[in-house]
Amino acid sequence: MKKLNLILLGLLPIMSFAKAPDCHNWPMNMTEMWMRSAGIVDFKNLNIPKTKITLLASEKKEKDLYTQIYHFVFYDQKGKSYEVITKNEASYEECSMSQVNSYLISKRDINY
Repeated sequence: MKKLNLILLGLLPIMSFAKAPDCHNWPMNMTEMWMRSAGIVDFKNLNIPKTKITLLASEKKEKDLYTQIYHFVFYDQKGKSYEVITKNEASYEECSMSQVNSYLISKRDINY
């Protein structure tokens, strides 16, 4: 009985974390448009299926409202990569609860 209680206590913190909404499409699409408007890269040159997406942080602010931080690595057809960090608010009902703030971290030629 004591072992069962210890196991349950060990699992309790894991079970208490609510899963954040999967809203990577909204910041990804807004970042693609931002990079195009800023003249960083033309959307037609991006290799979208190769994009790497990482949710760095998701903080619950209110009931069903999360601040989310994503790290994207975009690749173009010419061998360049573009690393971007985004910040926005999302919920389970609507991924676009706020504008997307995009920050270009690096732009590199991966064809050395």
